[in-house]
Formats: sequence, structure tokens, C-alpha cells
Amino acid sequence: MRALICFLALLLTGSAAFADPPKLAVFDFELIDTSLPGEFYGSRPEEARLQRISEQLRKELADSGRFQVLDIAPVRDAARHANLQACGGCDLTLAGQLGAELEITGMVQKVSNLIINLNIYLRDVKTGHMITAASADMRGNTDESWTRTMSYLIRNRLLAPNYGRP
Repeated sequence: MRALICFLALLLTGSAAFADPPKLAVFDFELIDTSLPGEFYGSRPEEARLQRISEQLRKELADSGRFQVLDIAPVRDAARHANLQACGGCDLTLAGQLGAELEITGMVQKVSNLIINLNIYLRDVKTGHMITAASADMRGNTDESWTRTMSYLIRNRLLAPNYGRP
């Protein structure tokens, strides 16, 4: 009898270990630039950096094996024309159209070249509940500072054991 119980327990835990990782939609990061240079000259360097950190996040999460990162191309245009942080749940609708179980939106707030904040929000698509939020300040507006800040948040927040779970 004990052998049968042990065998059934192994089967049940084994099947859970082989479950597919959750499907994740990672939307392109958005920029809130209230800096004086941004007002006068625009945010061209930051726009390129937004694309790089968005791709960095997708790649590192996919490489981790903990998520199935979905291609957002079918809804990218709609997402770019919406303010995903304040659209009343349109991000969840767009992620649902992709078949995602989870979704990530993010934004960078630039106050000046020395005061910049990167924010990541991970939500359950079905319920809309926030699973976790991660945020870090960076000092310096360079490609390296943006990349390192994103790496920090991925490593120490999104992929940290039990991060965002009670």
C-alpha cells in the first residue's frame, strides 16, 4: 500500500514538473518625459532605449524557461496608440487576444538626465490582479544605465524565488 501511495505521489508531482510555463505578453515600455531637455529637444535617445529594454526583458524572461513569451506583433500597433498605464484595462484585452495568461507593462519616468525611474507591472490577464510590481531608480541617462537597471529588476525581482507571492 505504501509503495502504491509513493508511486501515485511521484506521478502527480512529476506531471506538475512538466507543465508548460505560463504564456506571457510583454508590451513595449512607455515613456513619461517631464524633463526640460525632453520638452525642448524631444526624447529620441530614450525612445531607442525603450525598445532595447523591452527586447532585453522579453529575451531574458524567455531564456529563463519560466515563461512562454508571446509575440506581440498582432497587437503592437494598438498598444502603441494606447496609454497602457491608464487605458482602463485595454492592456488586459490586448494580452487576452494573444492568448496570454500573464502580461507585463512598463514605463520609464524621466524627470532629468539624473533622475530616471523604471517600473515593471506583472498582471494576471484573466483576473486583472497585479501579481507584482518592480521599480528601480537610475542615475544617469545612458544605454548602460538603462540596461543594467533592467538586468537588476529581472534578476532580483521578476526571476527571484517566490517574488510577488505571499
